[in-house]
Amino acid sequence: MTKDRQLGNPGLVKVTFILAPGEWHGSATETLWAQPVGSGLYRLDNSPFFAFGISHRDVVVAGEEGGKLVFLRAASRGGHSTYRILLKGSERGAFGRYWKPLQDAGCSYEEGPAPLLAVDVPPGADIYEVYRLLQAGEDAGVWSFEEGHCGHAVG
Repeated sequence: MTKDRQLGNPGLVKVTFILAPGEWHGSATETLWAQPVGSGLYRLDNSPFFAFGISHRDVVVAGEEGGKLVFLRAASRGGHSTYRILLKGSERGAFGRYWKPLQDAGCSYEEGPAPLLAVDVPPGADIYEVYRLLQAGEDAGVWSFEEGHCGHAVG
């Protein structure tokens, strides 16, 4: 996230997530913006690029360690799902053609370290259709994707 995010909402804090060692990205931690909502409780204000099992708008429990707020566990779910897209190639037109139906379905994304995108799927989106659209982009060679967390009811 950019510094502007905090300037637009000075009440946000950063919550640090400890990541599994040896992952492809090489990062030991990831920080997400969050709004304090109670004693030790924080509502996430963006989507993770690397952490698994959490999504935008989830409320998490965090404790202070070494001057940082560190994620301990999820307290409640916001109903969002998170997918990560790793773009292939450099043709923005192909990305736009495959992204547009996802955007129309209510999805949004944040740009991370190129060529990585964190995709937020809001609660009202049809998760089966979103997954089908993500798979279509992968099948066309526009991106590869992974699920970070499914917060939608599936059955």
